[in-house]
Amino acid sequence: MADYPVDQFDGKTILEAADKPTIDYMCAHGELGMCKTVQDGMKPGSDVANLSVMGYDTKKSYTGRSPLEAASIGVEMHDDDVTFRANLVTLSDEENYADKTMLDYSAGEITTEESTELMKAVANALDTESIKFYPGISYRHLCVWSGGSTNVDLTPPHDISDKPIKDHLPKGEGADKLLEMMIESEKVLKDHPVNKARIEKGLNPATSIWLWGEGTKPHVDNFEEKYGLKGAVISAVDLIKGIAKCAGMRSIDVPGATGNCDTNWEGKAQAALDALLDGYDFVYIHMEAPDEMGHQGKPDKKKFAVETIDSKVVKFLKDELEKRGIDFRMLIMPDHPTPIKLKTHVSDPVPYVIYDSTNTENGSGLPYTEENGKSTGIYIEKGYTLMDKFLEK
Repeated sequence: MADYPVDQFDGKTILEAADKPTIDYMCAHGELGMCKTVQDGMKPGSDVANLSVMGYDTKKSYTGRSPLEAASIGVEMHDDDVTFRANLVTLSDEENYADKTMLDYSAGEITTEESTELMKAVANALDTESIKFYPGISYRHLCVWSGGSTNVDLTPPHDISDKPIKDHLPKGEGADKLLEMMIESEKVLKDHPVNKARIEKGLNPATSIWLWGEGTKPHVDNFEEKYGLKGAVISAVDLIKGIAKCAGMRSIDVPGATGNCDTNWEGKAQAALDALLDGYDFVYIHMEAPDEMGHQGKPDKKKFAVETIDSKVVKFLKDELEKRGIDFRMLIMPDHPTPIKLKTHVSDPVPYVIYDSTNTENGSGLPYTEENGKSTGIYIEKGYTLMDKFLEK
């Protein structure tokens, strides 16, 4: 939800423009500072940034994005396996694959039901003894290559929205095979009934898979052993569920959680409260909508997402815990910025708030914004140490 100044809001950022009274109150009565969640030399992906927020040194624990997603959907990895994220995307319709443009990195936010059918067709056509495809959630799917290589240069599709793909096709070891599968997938998907039905409804068809996010078996320490706290994670996104499973935390599935503006906000908040009342010490609630709206360049919807997080999640939890007389501490922060004007992630530090219900006297006195975060002079350079600060007794 962190951003740069947005023209549509007269040069204010999303956080400056959004009506978020509960987060602003907690910021004024809590600690406000800036945190660098993406270490130097690492790409600002949700994988690296969320691991960092959860307290993991990504220089030691991170082995790639897709292995975390493999863990989420229960795909057992062997030591010589290399995984790849397989997005279903919408490319333009030039005859030569390299001449196409990335029209939509999510194939119109395709539903899981539709994408499962498409990925079964892709697997049917492209699976070999050493390469297998697995359906995931919405546009996010998985490819596992036994004996594959990570010595390859691949581009996230959301980094090249509306751009020609020719300079972003696979390069390096195994690149020819990866590109061949992408091209072949187009033939499989072209006349699939699911895509025909989407076109009839005026929706973007999934015209190709896009392979990226290569990685090997992850090395994530057990969260409870690390912190002495029983933890749970609530997310609609395979990546975050995978981090939870690798860390030995419970991943709670919420019906209707989509990772978008139509997600079940109330259900996520209720599930977090239930987990806390059920004996969990720590709950990590991940809400993807501000990130998705940043990628899509939709400032109004991103503002809506921030305001809804405030009213339906943060306020609900604060009120419910206070009503029960339960002392609590809450950390509020983005994992990374996704600026509207860039439509992709950046590695800039993000503002964070730590609110302690037992100590509200010496807060920042400020609303929650990027500039106010910088003005406090509090800066956590090693993002993975913020969790220690948050959990300190």
